[in-house]
Amino acid sequence: MVKERSAEQTPDPRAGTVTGPGRVLVALYALFAVAATSRAVYQIATKFEEAPLAYVLSAFAALVYVVATVALSRAGSTPRSIALVAVVIEFIGVLVIGTITATGVLDFPDDTVWSTYGRGYLFIPLFLPVLGLLWLRRVGALGTRAGS
Repeated sequence: MVKERSAEQTPDPRAGTVTGPGRVLVALYALFAVAATSRAVYQIATKFEEAPLAYVLSAFAALVYVVATVALSRAGSTPRSIALVAVVIEFIGVLVIGTITATGVLDFPDDTVWSTYGRGYLFIPLFLPVLGLLWLRRVGALGTRAGS
């Protein structure tokens, strides 16, 4: 007797990060979590007095990336809600810090991950939350049906 494998071939979209684009998104967030955390730890440990606000913002960005990575890697409505909050905070942070640093309203003595919209990271911090929000919409975390 041959078992029907259609359920195995079509992963549950609520799982999200089991295969495909979800896995790539989690990998990108994990990369940024490691990069931002490493940068913040180094900056705070070696030269905190030079630019405390910038380094605290880098640490905050690192925390946001870590939370987003963990939440995006989990299935279920609670992790998706946490991921949504983290990605929205990330997007707002990139836009606010990016605008402040691009316009020179506040001159930081050193860059943060989000300075000038993530210029030091090839502007990926500007596009990553957009991809995150699109993915969360696709898997149904934004109140829409998955696949619609």
